[in-house]
Amino acid sequence: MTEARESAGPNGTTHARHAPGTPCWVSLMVHDTAATQDFYGALFGWEFQPGPARLGPYARAFLDGREVAGIGQLPPDRNLPIAWTPYFAATDADHTAETVRLSGGTVGVGPLDAADAGRLAIASDPSGAVFGIWQTAAHLGTEITGVPGTPAWNELVTRDTESVVKFYKGVFGYELEPTVSADFDYVTLHIEGRPVAGVHGVGNALPRDRGPHWLTYFETAEVDEAARLVARLGGRLVRAAHDSPHGRVATVADPEGAVFSLIHAVS
Repeated sequence: MTEARESAGPNGTTHARHAPGTPCWVSLMVHDTAATQDFYGALFGWEFQPGPARLGPYARAFLDGREVAGIGQLPPDRNLPIAWTPYFAATDADHTAETVRLSGGTVGVGPLDAADAGRLAIASDPSGAVFGIWQTAAHLGTEITGVPGTPAWNELVTRDTESVVKFYKGVFGYELEPTVSADFDYVTLHIEGRPVAGVHGVGNALPRDRGPHWLTYFETAEVDEAARLVARLGGRLVRAAHDSPHGRVATVADPEGAVFSLIHAVS
């Protein structure tokens, strides 16, 4: 799951330009941005600065002065699911968006310019899972990983891997590494031999109220304590902390219902 983490020193790994197809940013659209910033600030130590307002009020989250994520405000008349959305790097957002359409996906927003930061589109795969496309300009994306409070991994939770991995391979050129197991349906997506994301087929265990979706994992120093803090801050526990081959993991939701996972990854 967290094979995509590069080795990092005590201050984490700082990234330059992301290779096309690499998850390069995560963003959350909510109704109450002030309360959401308070929640993630208390949980991860994030500080916030205004970002491009092309899609409405938007703030970038910083950790030790480096950008890690974005939080924007939904229009009051839009009753959309509240969810973390990963953005994948693209050399040409317009070309990638057109490839999404030709491959059976849908482009719901854009492509459009986010001031001088870059060009973006928001799309969904044929199963309905939402993701973003980011063509960098002034804004390179997430600047640091490998330390608490930073995105560690992105994983598509879907009914079965076979139905969607061809789509992502066609759009982003991923190399595919299936996990061969009778009871575990998983494909790791690679760019130039490096694992960058995963696709987890869960069959009928897929939540009926969510459908296929991308799940973001955030690094934390102590998963159990972080999960308890989520509850104290008004969120809730979705799946209790447990050990996995990749580290200790818990799945939680913030006060507006956005689901994400906490992980203390093994080296």
